[in-house]
Amino acid sequence: MEHIKLQMGCFLIVFYIIFIYYKEKRDFHQKERSVYFEILLWVCAASIILDGATAYTVNHLHTVPSLLNLILHCLFLVSIDCVIFSMTLYILSISDGFPEKKSHRIVLFFPFFISIITAVFSINRLRYEVGNISNYSMGTPVYACFFISGVYTLLCVALIFRRWRRIESHKRIGILTGLFVVICVTTYQMFVPEALITAIGTTMIILGAYMNHEDPAMAALEQYHTEMVTGFATLVEKRDDNTGGHVHRTTLYVNLLTRELRKKGYYRDILTRDYTNNLIKAAPMHDIGKIAIPDSILQKPGKLTKEEFETMKHHTVIGHKIIQDTFGNLQEKQYSSIAAEIALYHHEKWNGRGYPEGLQGENIPLSARIMAIADVFDAISQKRCYREAMPLEQCFSIIAEGKGTDFDPLLTEVFLDIREKVESTCSQTLKS
Repeated sequence: MEHIKLQMGCFLIVFYIIFIYYKEKRDFHQKERSVYFEILLWVCAASIILDGATAYTVNHLHTVPSLLNLILHCLFLVSIDCVIFSMTLYILSISDGFPEKKSHRIVLFFPFFISIITAVFSINRLRYEVGNISNYSMGTPVYACFFISGVYTLLCVALIFRRWRRIESHKRIGILTGLFVVICVTTYQMFVPEALITAIGTTMIILGAYMNHEDPAMAALEQYHTEMVTGFATLVEKRDDNTGGHVHRTTLYVNLLTRELRKKGYYRDILTRDYTNNLIKAAPMHDIGKIAIPDSILQKPGKLTKEEFETMKHHTVIGHKIIQDTFGNLQEKQYSSIAAEIALYHHEKWNGRGYPEGLQGENIPLSARIMAIADVFDAISQKRCYREAMPLEQCFSIIAEGKGTDFDPLLTEVFLDIREKVESTCSQTLKS
């Protein structure tokens, strides 16, 4: 047992994380799965078991059948390849996704397959060495395993620094810490092969991913925060005498438009996965400043006077200040920044004739330009205290007419391209 104490301890840690992860997902009723994390979780658990098994067999060569020893070593080396590759896929999944080009994806998988093939077909070249601390295995399949670890670790480092600005700061720390541990453990294992500390690196990968990104309790807390913000925004919306649902519908339209922009490859450096998620979470707060506007103006059935309209326009500045005061100290700086931008600038126009600052063209933040289209479309397609809802055909015509004057021309084109999705979403929200 003395040769597998480390692996047993590491397995207990990973087993505990597996137990807590699935228990908290059940307790917090979280149905969404982090597929790549779950794959990494189970692959690491299997690798630690195989690590312990080989640590035992390599130190009991006279009592363990040689074929069994060879099979276990082959499975262990393959599992290490799977751990490294799964870690790479996981890092890609949380750092703005996988390569878009098919050729790049093929290149991504190629070293993994080569290493697996090498491990399987050269396993008969495995040799066992006697060390001062423990016996250990060396040979072509082991060298191939070290090689694949180096290739994918360097690939991950290169990707992280290439996408550095697109990754949230707390994710950067978690990813770099995990890679640093892998590099240290792999390097030490190469120069001191009898140490058999591979399980430490595997465990630290899981521990870092869980604590920094995948803890269901933290995900539930974030969900509660989103629901609280949406609830607050809905309460503000209820002061406005309309049919309701504006916050929900505009968020859905923002989601549709933003995802389509990402799909088409527009604003790739801005519309990262984190930016998109933060924009969708921040969208409900665009009219939060209306909380300070008198009911007599919000609910006036007729046209506003010049003075009343000036008061109404001030809701953008008020909303911006509320968000800065309330959310400005959050760790997620991007989220609070986007929320403040859309609150302040979602009434700006492409030609510079909007308010409150009269910004023009791309001087208007992208988040606010996206919000502007969603906000106007919902405003004209729904009943208001001063008019009836317009037919959808007319609503899309108004959006089209605003291309290059009220709205960003590119965003307008993309919005019109997804007309069927927008119409479907609009009808579904009215039914619900």
